[in-house]
Amino acid sequence: MKYISKLRKIIKKNKSNVVVGLDTDINKIPQIFKNYDDPVFEFNKRIIKLTSGLVAGYKINVAFYESSNGYKTLEKLSKYFNNENIFIADAKRGDIDNTAKYYAEYYLNKLGFDAITIAPYMGIDSVEPFFTLKDKYVYLLALTSNKGSADFQKLKTGNKFLYQVIIGKSMKWSDNIGFVFGANYPEEIKQFTAKNRNVSLLIPGVGAQNNDIEKLIKNIRNDLFVINSSRGIIYSAEKNCDLKEFDNAIVNSVNSLNKQIKIYKNK
Repeated sequence: MKYISKLRKIIKKNKSNVVVGLDTDINKIPQIFKNYDDPVFEFNKRIIKLTSGLVAGYKINVAFYESSNGYKTLEKLSKYFNNENIFIADAKRGDIDNTAKYYAEYYLNKLGFDAITIAPYMGIDSVEPFFTLKDKYVYLLALTSNKGSADFQKLKTGNKFLYQVIIGKSMKWSDNIGFVFGANYPEEIKQFTAKNRNVSLLIPGVGAQNNDIEKLIKNIRNDLFVINSSRGIIYSAEKNCDLKEFDNAIVNSVNSLNKQIKIYKNK
C-alpha cells in the first residue's frame, strides 16, 4: 500500500490533512492570470508552488478540464505533480471493465495521479482496473456531501444502508480502497473510522459548503483522512488583486484551515 505510506508521510511532514481542490473556473480567477495563454494552468501552478509545503496534496475535479483545451491544461499541470504531495483525480468514473481500463491508464498512468474517485454502482469489474494498478488508490463514493446523497446511499437493504453494503463488499476486494464521506455526516464518519484505522477517507464539504468543521474533526478516529477545500481556498483572493495579495490570500486561507484542524484534533 504505497499510497497509504505516502499519505502518512506527507501528513506528518507538512502537519496537514488538507487537500486543495483545484476545481478551477476561468470566470472566477483573478484578472492577473488572464493575460497568460493558459490562465487556468498558471493559476493552478502558482497555487501548487505556494502551498506544496503546507498541505497533504491536491484534488483535481476533472469536470473543470473536460474540453479540448482543458485536457491540454490538465496534462501540462500533471508535469508539476511531485513525489511528496498526493494528487487525487476527482473523476467519479464507473463504467464496464473494458472502458474503465482506459480511464485508469489515462488518469493513473499517463497523468500520474496517485488516486482517483470512482462510483461503485456497477460492481467489482468496473472498479478493478483502478485498484489493481501498482501503488495507486481508489476512493469509492460512499456517503457524499451533496443534497441528494440520501436518495440512494441511505436506502435500507436488510438491516443496513446501501452505502454500508457497498463499503462492506468493496473492502474485501483490495487494501487499495478508501471512501468519500461528506463532512455533513460526522456520526457516520465516527462509526467508520473507529473500526477502520488504516483506511483513508476523502472528505469534501468544508469551506464554501460551510459544514461544522469542529464537529467533523472531533468525530474522526484515524489520521488517514484528507479534507478537501476548493472554493474556500482557491478563490480567497479578490478578482482585482495583485500577485502579492493573491499569494497572501492563498497561504492565509490554507494556514487558517490547518490551524482549525489542529486545534480541534487536540481538544
